[in-house]
Amino acid sequence: MPSIPSMHAIRVTRPGGPEELRQERIDRPVPGPGEVLVRNAAVGVNFIDVYYRDGTYAAPAPFTPGQEGAGVVAAAGEGVTGWAAGARVAYAGQLGAYADFTVVPEDKLIPVPDGVDLTRAAAVTLQGIAAHYLTQDTHPVAEGETVVVLAAAGGLGRFLVQLAAHRGARVIAVASSPEKRKTALEAGAEHAIGYEGFDEAVRSLTDGAGAHAVYDSVGAATHLSSLRALRRRGTLAICGLSSGPVPPLDIELLRGGGSLFLTRPTMKDHVYDAETLRAAGGAVFGYLAAGVIQPLLHEVLPLQEAAAAHRLLESRATAGKLLLTPASEPAASS
Repeated sequence: MPSIPSMHAIRVTRPGGPEELRQERIDRPVPGPGEVLVRNAAVGVNFIDVYYRDGTYAAPAPFTPGQEGAGVVAAAGEGVTGWAAGARVAYAGQLGAYADFTVVPEDKLIPVPDGVDLTRAAAVTLQGIAAHYLTQDTHPVAEGETVVVLAAAGGLGRFLVQLAAHRGARVIAVASSPEKRKTALEAGAEHAIGYEGFDEAVRSLTDGAGAHAVYDSVGAATHLSSLRALRRRGTLAICGLSSGPVPPLDIELLRGGGSLFLTRPTMKDHVYDAETLRAAGGAVFGYLAAGVIQPLLHEVLPLQEAAAAHRLLESRATAGKLLLTPASEPAASS
């Protein structure tokens, strides 16, 4: 009998710490009807991967984590006509990226333009799309507004700074160290401040008025200060939970703070079908090609060092994006 092609993948067998991320050799998946097999050139490391690994978000174990990647089409399943072998593609929101190959439904694929490097594509897809809908739809940033971005030196934060500045907003970045604040200023922020008393600092910088919007990807540790940093009828978008989930909230805080708006936006509610995904992805790759967004790569690690990548991400010692690269020659057979 012919041998079954295999591949390397990072697997999680139970919820837990980074040590639960282990590389294994498993059978290479076969795309079914309406699916495409992507050979990954690079995959992104994001906080949502941590939430799946530690059990905050449930997935049937064992599973392969990862939500974002870019590569080339290796094979197409029955009924797929729009994607030929060798096509350059990216994807987001599809579990299973930490592997040499990933099966992706065709409606979750985004074409990568020829002028865009696949590694750079992997660095901007998920967080770039999130920054796009956060600044265009969740709170449409307008010229002359004041916008606050927390974790401004991280992958998502950097893109939020760049896109808000591109739309003509005055951006106040919040970051934990002088080095990260310098990075945020270089990305286009007008001011960069630390976390301690940042709500008061925002009010001081806005002559007491507060910000039109705060993008808070930290969550539990910062959400009340983020609310206090808003002006009347301002919007707080909780777009991440790096410090933990936000506890139940007394909605009277929204009234007392000035008829505030609070939202917990997700990609599935903003990018919900093939058309909206490809439109958002096309916009992001257009921003990338034009230099509007410029990813900062903190480190590119081999796939087998996924646990080290998670430790780096959770330490908050990173500035920019973490990527994993599969083996240049994936395992050919079992």
